[in-house]
Amino acid sequence: MELSEEIRIAGSKTEVYDALNDPEVLKQCIPGCEELTKTSETELEAKVVLKIGPVKAKFKGNVTLDTSGAPDAFSLQGQGAGGAAGHAKGGANVTLTEDGDETILKYEAKADVGGKLAQLGSRLIQSTSKKLATKFFDSFAEVMAERRGA
Repeated sequence: MELSEEIRIAGSKTEVYDALNDPEVLKQCIPGCEELTKTSETELEAKVVLKIGPVKAKFKGNVTLDTSGAPDAFSLQGQGAGGAAGHAKGGANVTLTEDGDETILKYEAKADVGGKLAQLGSRLIQSTSKKLATKFFDSFAEVMAERRGA
């Protein structure tokens, strides 16, 4: 499964990059996120509860960041296990381009799922993934707007 999108976010490239690397901001924006812990400068652990079609599961996962291109670009790789519901792994490449007082965020993501989740069908997985990404970026845009207004 592949996703890509371009979003405009209020804030400078540095502000957007910093917020994307702030565990508190991410926890607030990730749908179903119960816990998010930064275990090192480049690693995070998360606990997320998601409902995909008829399957509801608690996922526990790890994310590793590659910030060598920061703040213009970074990538992340992650994997998570949801017990009997299945597992997922994937990654994303993100680029940030400053445009006036906004930043254009582009991402390209790929993910693979297995277990019961994979049995739900690619259309349901794709549409749910798109909805979750939209929720994340809508929440992130709100957080950035609030930060600018404060």
